[in-house]
Amino acid sequence: MKQFEARVAWQRAGQSFLDGRYSRAHKWQFDGGLQLRASSSPLSVPVPMSDPAALDPEEALVAAASSCHMLFFLSIAAQRGFTVDSYLDRAVGLLGVDADGRGAMTRIELRPAIVFAGEHWPTEVELDAIHHLAHDKCYIANSLKAELVVVQAR
Repeated sequence: MKQFEARVAWQRAGQSFLDGRYSRAHKWQFDGGLQLRASSSPLSVPVPMSDPAALDPEEALVAAASSCHMLFFLSIAAQRGFTVDSYLDRAVGLLGVDADGRGAMTRIELRPAIVFAGEHWPTEVELDAIHHLAHDKCYIANSLKAELVVVQAR
């Protein structure tokens, strides 16, 4: 079993707390040394208690799903002899209510724009098959209850 670790740190820094008007800004730190500013989304907690310039957990979840799918897509494309020059995804996560009435990320739409190079390009059927296999292999997609779909630009 592989283990992944993240350090999440928040400190009150003298602000009031019980009235709920404290900053949600905090830091994420990862094993390679990367540190990111994080916060609740201003869509969930208004500014100034949220930092709109920081990464929020919802954005991170959408990015993780997109990144995982892309990495498997690139690997499968290479195995099948297709050269990818660029892959740009403008992924969107939809926060709603699940079947149990709880707030949840109910759908994540991946919207990749992929540019291939060379003379060997996938057909629409081959492209769909690569996306399907990438989805099946993606650890993040396999861990989510939300619907994760690829909306291929055509």
